[in-house]
This record gives sequence, C-alpha cells and structure tokens, in this order.
Amino acid sequence: MAFPPLPPVLTRRHLAAADLGQNPAEALLTLYAWMHLARAADNRILDLFRQGLIRGTVTGGQGNESLCVPLALLADKATDVISFTHRDLGGHLVWSGHLCDHLNQYFANAGSPTKAREGNIHHGDPARRSLPMISHLGAMLSNVAGATDSQRRLGRPAVGFASFGDGSSSTGDVHETMNLAALLGLPVLFVIQNNGYAYSTPTEEQFAAGTELWRRAAGYGIEGARVDATGDVLETARVLAAAVERVRTTGRPYLLEASVLRLRGHAAYDTGDYLRPGEAEGFVARDPLPRLRARLAAELPAGRIEAVDAELNAFLEAGVRVALATPRPDPAGMADDLFAPDAGAMPWQPSVPAPATAGGAPADPAGPQALNLAQALNAGLRKILRERPESLVLGQDIGTYGGAFKVTDGLLREFGRPRVFNTPLAESACTGYAIGLALNGHRPIEEFQFADFATEAATQITLNAATMRFRSGAACPLVLRLPCGGGLTFGSFHSQELESFFLSMPGLKALYPSTPQDAFNALLAAYEDDNPVLLLEHKALYRRGRAPVAWDPAYRDVWTPRQVRAGDFATLVTYGEMVHVAEEAAAYFAAEYDLGFDVFDLRALAPLRLETIRASLARTGRLVVLHEGRRTHGFGAELVARLVEEDFRALKAPPLRLAALDLPVPFAPELEQAFRPGRDSVIERLTAWIG
Repeated sequence: MAFPPLPPVLTRRHLAAADLGQNPAEALLTLYAWMHLARAADNRILDLFRQGLIRGTVTGGQGNESLCVPLALLADKATDVISFTHRDLGGHLVWSGHLCDHLNQYFANAGSPTKAREGNIHHGDPARRSLPMISHLGAMLSNVAGATDSQRRLGRPAVGFASFGDGSSSTGDVHETMNLAALLGLPVLFVIQNNGYAYSTPTEEQFAAGTELWRRAAGYGIEGARVDATGDVLETARVLAAAVERVRTTGRPYLLEASVLRLRGHAAYDTGDYLRPGEAEGFVARDPLPRLRARLAAELPAGRIEAVDAELNAFLEAGVRVALATPRPDPAGMADDLFAPDAGAMPWQPSVPAPATAGGAPADPAGPQALNLAQALNAGLRKILRERPESLVLGQDIGTYGGAFKVTDGLLREFGRPRVFNTPLAESACTGYAIGLALNGHRPIEEFQFADFATEAATQITLNAATMRFRSGAACPLVLRLPCGGGLTFGSFHSQELESFFLSMPGLKALYPSTPQDAFNALLAAYEDDNPVLLLEHKALYRRGRAPVAWDPAYRDVWTPRQVRAGDFATLVTYGEMVHVAEEAAAYFAAEYDLGFDVFDLRALAPLRLETIRASLARTGRLVVLHEGRRTHGFGAELVARLVEEDFRALKAPPLRLAALDLPVPFAPELEQAFRPGRDSVIERLTAWIG
C-alpha cells in the first residue's frame, strides 16, 4: 500500500537562524506544522494503544514538541549526529523517514524500520546519524560523542545533539560523558529535557544541590544555559539556534537545560496521580502549541491555519490506514541478522612489524620473529594503525605508559595522540564513545586495564553494541581487549574469567588466543569483523616464552578450533592458558599410561564452530572440558551441552568438567593455586575419571 504524499507544509525540514528574524511567519508555520503533526500522532497512537491495536506500551511526547521539533529543524541533517528520547516523536518525524515508517514502527508490523524487533520509538536512523536509543538514556550520550568525533575526524563540521531527561541526568554515564566531551573538546550540545519528574519522582527529590541543572556545566569547564521551552516558541527556537551556533563555531560541548511540559504521564499506563493538585491543569494552561496556533491564526490569511490542520489530520489518518493494512512481521530469517555478514578479508600487507624500540623498528622484517604474546599483540596493533586509517586505539594508561601490561608500548610515539590516546576512568562512557565511532565508519580498539573493569561497561557492551545489528541493521565494528585470568596473585578484582558473563548475551563475538601467532591472527580477524568482538587475553600468557610469529595468510582460521594433540582415548576441549595445562596433562597420560587425548584449543568462543570436535568425540566417545572460569554457569557447561545433546548415547563415559571453584578469586598464591585448575589437579581429576 503506497504511502500518502507529504503535505506541502511539511516539505521543509530545515530552519536556519536567519529564518527566525524579523518576519518569521513562514518559519513559524513550519514549526507549527511539525509540532501539530507530532502532537496529533502521539494522541492517535495513544488511542490505538487503548484499542489494543498497538502492543506493549507507548510513551508520549505531548508537551515536548516545542523543544525537539526546533532542534531537529535547526540541525544540519547532512552532517550532524543526534539521539532522540522516547518523548521525541516530533524530532524523528523531522529528521528522516515518512510518517508511515514511524507509525509502522509503533505497530511493530512488517514495515517497521527495525523489522519489528524494537519497540515504538526506539528506532532511530543510524544511516543518517540518528542513533537508535536504548532505555538506559544516560548511556546514549557517549554514543553521540563518539559519532560526532568520528564526523569531525572525517573533516565534517558536525554538531552532536544528546538529549536526556532530568531523571537521566542522575546517572553516572551522563557525568562520565560530559567530562569526556570536555576533555576531548567535542562539539556536543547536551540537552536536559526537564519536565519536573523522573517518572513520578519530582526534581526536588532527585537532587540535593538544587534544581538548576544547567549549572553543572561549570564543573566540567564548559558553557551552560537554560531555556524555557514552555513559553514563546519563536523565542525558544532563537535560543536553541544560538546554542547550536555556539557549539558549531567553538567546537566545544555545551549544556542546555530546557524546561518542557509533560502533558501525559511517563507512558500509557501512567495515571499521573502523583501530581500535585492543580498541576496537570497548570501544564495544560502553559502549553505553547495552542498559543502558537492562535498567533498564526491572527497573522495568516483567514482560514489558512484551519486548512493546515485539516490537511495534516487527513495525512495522519491516511498514514494510520496504511499502517493498519501492513502485514504482521515474519519471523523467518530473524536469527540470520544477529551478526553483520562477513565483509571479507582486508588487504593486509604480508608482514609482521618488528617490536618497537627507542630507535625505531624495521617496517617489514623478513621471516618469522620470536615474540611473546604481548609483543605479538603490539605488532598486530601497529600493523592495524599503519595500514588502516580508520583505526584508533583507546584505553586507560595506554599512551606514554604503554598500558598496564605494556601491550601498547610505543604506539603513541609512532602514531600520535589522535590515533592512540588515554581515556579517563570512565569505562561505560568510553565504550559508548567507541560505539559511536564504530557506527560512523571508524573501527576503534579499546583496551580495558583488566577484564574485571569491563563490568562497568556491561550495559554498553551487552545491551547496546551487542544488539545494534539486530535492532537497527547497523554494523558496530568494535574490538574490546580484555586482559583476564588468574595465577599472578592479583586477587578478586583483577583476575576474573568473564566469558560466560558476557557471552550469555547474544550479539557478541569472542576470541581467546593461547599462542603468540594466534594472538596476532586474532587481532587482525577481530579488527576486520563488522561486529563487536571481545579479545580475551590471559595475563599469564603475555610473557610466557616466545614463539615464531609470521604473516599467516590463513589468519582467519582463528575463528575455528585448533587441534593441539591427537589421541584416541578422549576428546579434551579447552582454551586460553588452560591449553598449556591440557598439553602437559595429556603428555603425562601418554607417557605414563599410553592413553592419547585429542586436545583442541577452541580459540573462538563465539560463534562456536564445533564440527571438528564433534567428529573427534564421535570417534573417542569420551569428553573432557577444561576452563579456568568457575564451574557453576561456566562456559564448560555450554560446551558439554552443545557437544553431547545430539549424540549422548554414543558416549562411553559421563562428560567431565574441569574448572575453578565456585568462589571469588583468592589472593594468596597457595589459595589461588587451590582455586584454579593446574597441571597436578587436572591430572588428579582425570585419573579418578578414567578409573
């Protein structure tokens, strides 16, 4: 069913500051038309929800139009970056797409821009730099910062628009991102939509330091101001235009607090019974939309505003008919969109950079080099930075210091601060910033000092980056380097194995190399993937001896298991440092009992490709899974389930899981040795299992 044609009054999607000058009648009509459509659409959507024709719930932007519509009209939609909130339907309508696209999103039908995989207003338009929102609104600010920085790095004079509510302004992500933007000098307009309530909690119950939220700007060394978006719409638009121009010319962040009205509750189910007596009526009396209409009715020719209203209302109803007639979504192929498709190998030079030295290093040494795992990763990072201009490396202390484990040593000296830079201790905002960069064409590599600290960025990693492709269709090429594992007496907060924690959430890929060659290959393979990839690096392997590292044309094979030893008695599957433990144990049983193990280094934890291991298990009939993480809910449980659920009757013995104790990682070396698997404990458990 064809979409209804756009009314002429809606053909204008941009306003410049000059349009708001002495005779702004046409600008006011443009503002009114989009505000009226947004209000009418929000009201109609609420009606359709109450009729059961729209599922889930809906949030309304009634009272927010005088802020989001002018902002969207004033933005340069060819270069700027924006994230709208759940109250910004008017902004979405202006930014891109047809009314029917947005209605289809609410109906979650086959015409939904997200293929009905995301609800009501959570869609965005990443191809046009309208970033799809998640309900954790504070987490969206850093995505805008990253995408805006990406635009600037590409030579485009973009401004970022990051909107959030007074309630969201309490979250740590907001503070982290404003500090990051100030530190990096990013041109982002941070807009607090203050309607006085975070769901039902009034502003004065949210903040002890007063309710003038814009004054926080001084704490970050940036400018700030306040605008009353409940008053004259033209004056509001002028203040917004001045703020946008200020950000665009200074290239610096700016905090703007805007007073808006909540004419409906938080969502369709919100009765608003927490409002003070007479407050709801006061909101209606201050509504700027009827006042703007009255002004236009007085200034325009007789009957003009009535004709505009009728045209817009008819357009809306025609759009509703289209949405109602659009088929329901088809679940076929849904799983195929979890990951972005393989984009193919990048055109790498067939070389491995030599380790960095104070005097420099040859760019293209001949033959294999003896490197430890940390040096192999350093070589991979330097290769990527040399050959891929869209790459950059970020993380805490990775610059002059070279990272907590010296993996980034020398990179700042060779490539400079724009490509290799320290970040503040703000894992969530920095990961969100990296997501924004990735959405706009850059390919960031972020180092966490320890994998444990990635829990601070769990929302960004698991609910934002991991779901991006599925819910928006956008690729998110991002490498997250996670130094993990124990054995070095670092205690509970620097020794975790978190693969099960993260990989229980769909949309993440993960590689866990155990040799220097695989580490080099894994970094290249992860980098060229169009999905977020966790690169798990066991800290005890960083300097566990050296091995030859050469250019490997088959570097992408790191996505499949590697057979380490051959044997007929049992199939042993492991990864990370435990590969070396497994090799030692297997050598013991071969020498002492003439029992051979098929030992496999899994290498890729997600996606799992187990065909060769299944073939081995079909031959041996016995399965052992060894990993350093804890046993309960550990990754070994998933491996056992995947490998035996189809051929359980072919097993000659119960599967054996070897893992760490179900305890926090203890500190003392004697305790840590008892906590995690080691050569002797693995041999002891295997002996009991065999007997």
